[in-house]
Amino acid sequence: MAALTAWFWNERFWLPHNVTWADLADPEPGVEYPKAGHVLSALPLALGIFAVRILFERFIARPCAFLLRIQASGHRVAQPNTILEKVFTSITKYPDGRRLEGLSKQLDWDIIKIQRWFRLRRNQDKPSLLTKFCESMWRFTFYLYIFIYGVRFLLQTPWLWDTRQCWYNYPYQTLTPGLYYYYITELAFYWSLMFSQFTDIKRKDFLIMFVHHMATIGLISFSYVNNMLRVGTLVMCVHDASDFLLEAAKMANYAKYQHLCDMLFVGFAMVFVGTRLGIYPLWVLNTTLFESWEIIGPYPSWWLFNALLLVLQVLHVIWSYLILRIAFKALSRGKVSKDDRSDIESSSDEDEQVVKDPRKPAVIHRHPTTKGENGTNGHLTLGTWAQEH
Repeated sequence: MAALTAWFWNERFWLPHNVTWADLADPEPGVEYPKAGHVLSALPLALGIFAVRILFERFIARPCAFLLRIQASGHRVAQPNTILEKVFTSITKYPDGRRLEGLSKQLDWDIIKIQRWFRLRRNQDKPSLLTKFCESMWRFTFYLYIFIYGVRFLLQTPWLWDTRQCWYNYPYQTLTPGLYYYYITELAFYWSLMFSQFTDIKRKDFLIMFVHHMATIGLISFSYVNNMLRVGTLVMCVHDASDFLLEAAKMANYAKYQHLCDMLFVGFAMVFVGTRLGIYPLWVLNTTLFESWEIIGPYPSWWLFNALLLVLQVLHVIWSYLILRIAFKALSRGKVSKDDRSDIESSSDEDEQVVKDPRKPAVIHRHPTTKGENGTNGHLTLGTWAQEH
């Protein structure tokens, strides 16, 4: 175990040439450098954030939802049927053609009726608009708060105005209380998302979001350990700039303010593209790739850090293309398509009233249009922008 620890914390990987962990020990009282153990403090804070979220959704978000006339109304209930219920719970929620034919003969029902039963039964397990509104309001509140805090903090720092300050005297850059709070709070929030993902609305991109949260936690922790906090704050602030607009658009849609939803989504698209394709590469990547090379020179963890940031930029390009495509459709059609990750399914004329419920959330995700289970075109879906980180 000691050998594994020594290998993992190899100074030649983590630190610039001729720098050791001993050099980063606190040189004098009142002066502190980031330490790997600090990131562990994010875990109890994450539990605290999760608890605050529960209280917030119950005592603040729910009353706001009721004021907006968003009710916890349930979905249409499927007709009780023991045989179909057993298939649904024990075998499959999406029966194929052969199984549908067998069930049709066994129950003397036509296949369309059985398909409708499974669709209604699946919808019964999906959350109400009230639940989704409360989740979005919590995320909106946190994203707005952390973005405002980040801007206020960075306005007081020299590296906001001169990014070369991120590398002067590196890695001997002291850890201030504000810098520690900003970093650990962001890290704790993403840990809380990891915890709550298992109790939140279950969506089709559950695994993608799980990997996303893990990658975000890893990148924040990585930059903390090797004291790249200054440039890390720039990365976090750039990524936080658009998240609250996305959640605001979703809230507006749940509350049936479709025009407001469309405007917020278009605003989100503009901010997302401006920050991820403009500010991020021209400002952040410029300093991490070129200014840092000139001032401190490359070393192993420097290469890995920049590789991760470049991968993130590739994702920004892909996401921006898809977001702009959705925004264009929103402007040309007058509304944004529905979110097929968590909304009510429907493929028949009988269920048309459910599909066209104007409270459905806006679409903002990244999956290309695919064929639905009934052969109709699917929709791009509302995604996880966090972050994103």
